[in-house]
Amino acid sequence: MAKLKLAIYWSASCGGCDVAILDIKEKILQVAEIADIVFWPIALDFKRHHVEAMEDKSIDVCLFNGAVRTSEQEEMAELLRAKTKTMVAFGSCAHLGGIPGLSNFSNRAQAFERAYVEAQSCDNPDKVFPQTITNVAEGELELPEWWDTVKALNQVVDVEYYIPGCPPTVPIISQVVDALAAGQLPPVGTVFGSDKALCEECPRTKGEKKIDKIYRPHEIIPDPEKCLLEQGIICMGPATRGGCDAQCIKANMPCRGCFGPTPGVTDQGAKMVSAVASILGLENEKDLPAERVEELMDQIKDPAGTFYRFALPTAMINRKRM
Repeated sequence: MAKLKLAIYWSASCGGCDVAILDIKEKILQVAEIADIVFWPIALDFKRHHVEAMEDKSIDVCLFNGAVRTSEQEEMAELLRAKTKTMVAFGSCAHLGGIPGLSNFSNRAQAFERAYVEAQSCDNPDKVFPQTITNVAEGELELPEWWDTVKALNQVVDVEYYIPGCPPTVPIISQVVDALAAGQLPPVGTVFGSDKALCEECPRTKGEKKIDKIYRPHEIIPDPEKCLLEQGIICMGPATRGGCDAQCIKANMPCRGCFGPTPGVTDQGAKMVSAVASILGLENEKDLPAERVEELMDQIKDPAGTFYRFALPTAMINRKRM
């Protein structure tokens, strides 16, 4: 069988997804056996003009990691889509919007103010911000336009497959490599992972989940055998797709929700809010004094960042109205 043509691109993300590809260790040799890497700017000397010169649909598979928040990233997503037969959203940021998507609680002006003025590491009294076009001695430098709204990859171009995770786990990546090698990809639209909630594969014992106090992870050393929610620690397991082998939970840390919502759930955050309301006894909040409801809810620090840590751009409420 002729080798596949493989492209890998890093958009708005931390770079952990590229490292995750290397984490498959000797499996990378199998990748080399079945595919020629025709574009991977972080690892090899490829430029945009190399992609532009390719024939349309000449790339078999593109692993696109990162959200889309600038004009350049949108242009690259559209260019790679035109050149690629099978587009794969690789990792939480491409899949759901990810951590960069939390910027949708603000806009470009507020993000720049925080990053270039208010941040403790900044010394910028003149408030010099990146400009779209800047004149420099060598000529004219064109910088990408920074959008107000962060988007997941499928909000910009069509996507065939989704590989969740921050970053994707080695078993999931290996599963994709094996499917490519065998030429047996699943139906278009598949999210590689379990169709059940993470709670289904969590090894901890579960009992009565009624609690009256919520702890942040650094405030308590949890029992490693008992459900974290029952110990008052917000764990996104009830609202998150399984398939990660509960790696965070096995390390005695709560799930943060990076595999995204389970099938059939439109809004991961709303699903988790409902779960937390039930364990706090708030499902019948009309029977509680308003002060008690407010007291319980105030224990949840940064609820938006907790419940929508990875999935805000693809949620029903995908940004703050400015």
